[in-house]
Amino acid sequence: MAFEICVPATSANIGPGFDVVGLSLSLYLRLQVNIDVETSSSRTPTLSYEGEGADEAPLDPYKNLTTRVALYVLRCHGISSFPAGISIHVKNEIPFGRGLGSSGAAVIAGVLLGDRLGDLKLSTERMLDFALMVERHPDNVTAALIGGFVGSYLRELDESSTAAASVPLAEVLPEYPPDAGEDWGRDPPFPPTGIGHYVRFCWAQEIKAVAIIPQFELSTAKARAALPNSYSRKDVIFNLQRLAVLTTALGQSPPDPELIYEAMKDRMHQPYRKSL
Repeated sequence: MAFEICVPATSANIGPGFDVVGLSLSLYLRLQVNIDVETSSSRTPTLSYEGEGADEAPLDPYKNLTTRVALYVLRCHGISSFPAGISIHVKNEIPFGRGLGSSGAAVIAGVLLGDRLGDLKLSTERMLDFALMVERHPDNVTAALIGGFVGSYLRELDESSTAAASVPLAEVLPEYPPDAGEDWGRDPPFPPTGIGHYVRFCWAQEIKAVAIIPQFELSTAKARAALPNSYSRKDVIFNLQRLAVLTTALGQSPPDPELIYEAMKDRMHQPYRKSL
């Protein structure tokens, strides 16, 4: 059996939509998956990699983000290991650490891989739940899963569901020791239902996205650490007003450049990250 999984790059925090809106782009992470039990009886996937990050991405399936997420999804459904004879060749066009959602794409690829290998037939909403157990901000992973221009948010869950969705990442994706057997990490934390919701906005066909990729990496943690702990009411209203306009303005045909320019202004994240 052979199949391919394709996940797009994304750009999030569009204009005033910090942690809210994301956009999928035409750069892709592709997994070419082959399962042949006649060539190997091993249940440890063989990974190969080409493209962006080929010198950095771990080829150990118990350290690689995509295969770790896939195993998490499988084990949440009572499937303790990968199928025998599986090999995965990765072709990646998405640069690491450059604001194009490389980790979000890897997480979504892992969820899709787990769903396909386990023949789980998860709904889109349920796949998003699994992704949000790993990537706690919805904007990139939602755009990577849904495609297009999307807005997303985390629901206010009840107390028990909030606790379930907030377990440490180390429990969701544990570091596998060298001597880990099939039974190790078999009962991972199960995601509650409906962690995040989303809506897909219109996007005018006349508008094309151009990604300017810097020659340096910037971690998400460092970028978030540059932000203040609180904002003035004036700045919050400034962003809300523009976001309300932007989500419609980008879908209008023909586009209004002056309206979009003004609606793209932000006071919640861009000013604080200029020096990074």
